[in-house]
Amino acid sequence: MSTTIELTKKRHACIRLEKDGRRLVIDPGVFSEEDAHTGAEALLVTHEHPDHFDEARLRAALEAGPAVELWTLRSVAERIAPAFPGRVHTVGHGDTFTAAGFEVQVHGELHAVIHPDIPRVTNVGYLVDGTVFHPGDALTVPGHPVETLMLPVHAPWNKISEVIDYVREVGPRRAIDIHDALLTELARPIYDNQIGALGGAEHARMTPGDSWRL
Repeated sequence: MSTTIELTKKRHACIRLEKDGRRLVIDPGVFSEEDAHTGAEALLVTHEHPDHFDEARLRAALEAGPAVELWTLRSVAERIAPAFPGRVHTVGHGDTFTAAGFEVQVHGELHAVIHPDIPRVTNVGYLVDGTVFHPGDALTVPGHPVETLMLPVHAPWNKISEVIDYVREVGPRRAIDIHDALLTELARPIYDNQIGALGGAEHARMTPGDSWRL
């Protein structure tokens, strides 16, 4: 029998997953709540941009909790790993690992193009327990069935047609908005209506702090 996962939406691109009393948090960046990482024993970071990676916060979390571990790509890991031997793990596309009791697959390699004149940084997405996929800042298709897609709904690097086509290509049961701190409430109904009508999957947005059982 599968174990229920509780998904909690935090601000912007951050989510918390809880199962059997154990917590995993993805992308507690500078737009997230100060306590977004609290209680997590596993922290996952998709890339180095500050709305996903808050170095001071991660250092504080690792210092405060001797059992806390971090999984991330090399550009982030090399800035933190020396201070926390054995607790910061470098991952890349195709890797698998277990964190806080969750089975995680790593998909993707590069951040989406913001502008041709801006160099692309590395970016990875995380498929957790084969059901929840957080792509970071890219429209990575994991090549595996996805029940719940965390959908980067609004960013300097995307437009709504790309978001809709991404939902179609991944084909999840549901798509839940993330990367939404820059999207005003005036625009939300437009995104809700168009993604919901054209994406081919249940579309939802959660208020930060809200939780769903998956």
